Amino acid sequence: MDTVFRDVRVIDGSGGPSYRADVALADGRIAEIHRETDGGPRPSAARVVAADGLALSPGFIDMHAHSDLALLRDPSHEAKAAQGVTLEVIGQDGLSYAPVDDTTLAEVRAQITGWNGSGPGSTDIDFDWRTVGEYLDRLDHGFDGAGIAVNAAYLIPQGTVRMLTVGWDDRPATADEIAQMRRLVAEGLEQGAVGLSSGLTYTPGMYASDAELTELCREVARYDGYYCPHHRSYGAGALQAYEEMVALTREAGCALHLAHATMNFGVNKGRAPELLALLDRALDTGADISLDTYPYTPGCTTLVAMLPSWASEGGPEAILARLKDDATAERIRHVMEVEGADGCHGVPIEWDTIEISGVSDPGLAGCVGKTIARSAAERGERPWVTARRLLVNDRLGSTILQHVGHEENVREIMRHRVHTGGSDGILQGYKPHPRAYGTFPQYLGKYVRELGVLTLEDCVAHLTSRPAARLRLPDRGLVREGYRADLVLFDPATVTAESTFDAPRTLPSGIPHVLIDGRFVIEDGRRTAVLAGRSVRRTPARRG
Repeated sequence: MDTVFRDVRVIDGSGGPSYRADVALADGRIAEIHRETDGGPRPSAARVVAADGLALSPGFIDMHAHSDLALLRDPSHEAKAAQGVTLEVIGQDGLSYAPVDDTTLAEVRAQITGWNGSGPGSTDIDFDWRTVGEYLDRLDHGFDGAGIAVNAAYLIPQGTVRMLTVGWDDRPATADEIAQMRRLVAEGLEQGAVGLSSGLTYTPGMYASDAELTELCREVARYDGYYCPHHRSYGAGALQAYEEMVALTREAGCALHLAHATMNFGVNKGRAPELLALLDRALDTGADISLDTYPYTPGCTTLVAMLPSWASEGGPEAILARLKDDATAERIRHVMEVEGADGCHGVPIEWDTIEISGVSDPGLAGCVGKTIARSAAERGERPWVTARRLLVNDRLGSTILQHVGHEENVREIMRHRVHTGGSDGILQGYKPHPRAYGTFPQYLGKYVRELGVLTLEDCVAHLTSRPAARLRLPDRGLVREGYRADLVLFDPATVTAESTFDAPRTLPSGIPHVLIDGRFVIEDGRRTAVLAGRSVRRTPARRG
């Protein structure tokens, strides 16, 4: 045996009662679980860790992560490793970096600089891949061939696939283009991706019709993957947007995982039960559905995402040209402030809810931490004037916190039987959302220990076995003999998300040990030099 955790409280991820045991590891797997009620000799090992007072659980799985480039830029990656995250699902919201060609890569780098950095002109990462398989190979290689901080699974980004095939035009895809997109999706799944994501309030993915999306989901279903949409509205029309995704995937015969399944804006206050009833009806009639949420009320995205979709047609340079034209900019303002842009979920924008959290140009850092309304008041101008100037001067790279959530909705949704945890953590910016550093201890500390919204055993199941089941991973997500030793040891009495909106990059407390493949990634509360992470590829059996 390599390591034994002695007298630890095992919370095995199943949702069942915890128990005390010695847990022994060997060759990267759980070799023996010796309960205190078992007879016979206790396991011994080269290293014995006294774990009385600690809980041992499977490693946490972040079902919605934006670490696509952070995993290749930052070998430490403490934002996730220190939380107990041992696997992240990336390629989210329909926008990521594979599959691409040279032109599409440049466009997507420009579009999501605010999410991931490394915009055009940046040389911090060598973008030497083009296919999904090559990107996953790059993750496996990581830093000097040693790997990456935590494991990563990949979703094929539908918006990037459409950009590569159709371009930025707001038009129906042709039959040939749909066939080409299906081939790209199939190739990505064959190369190890676990499913398909969409960002249906982001261009150009939002230009896809339901018929087009259904065809892509048919391909996902053939490979037993899942569809993960950021659907068309989390505000006005949110319930209809959820219903659309349920109907679409049922038509395609595809599993559905609803990304950051919130009900936001004033129109949805207190309406989470309506969403859950909709999902229960579908589940009870055989639909395969799961969802993830983060345990906070504000959201986080880019400022440019708030624009109406017609203003984003053609890509970043076309957007900037429209913003610089006074007549077009006034038309954009009217739609955003009066009608409600589709980019802002059909709700007229409230500038006092839009807080700048990051900028690409360091010279604009004075805007960070202020709402658009406050910055405008300080300058004695209308909020749109401030927002327009920032979009142009920062070349669309600004990120925002959007304070439009409701605590009662957050609590209702996290109790649901198919709920999992996802940080939606954007690691860029001067003042990122604290969820990037705090999601998992926030669940355990605030919503379990302090508020009792979930029991500890149930919460751990939400964060481990449920996501592992969605990803169809046969040897992760439970503390079982023979399973991979991706494990977290934490103190249920003290685990706390220390990250706040004022100090978002503060690491959590109460999580002394995190292991991947039996190797200590966090040891005694400190990041080790171990790079045990790799791409987690499913090799699905193709159907039909």
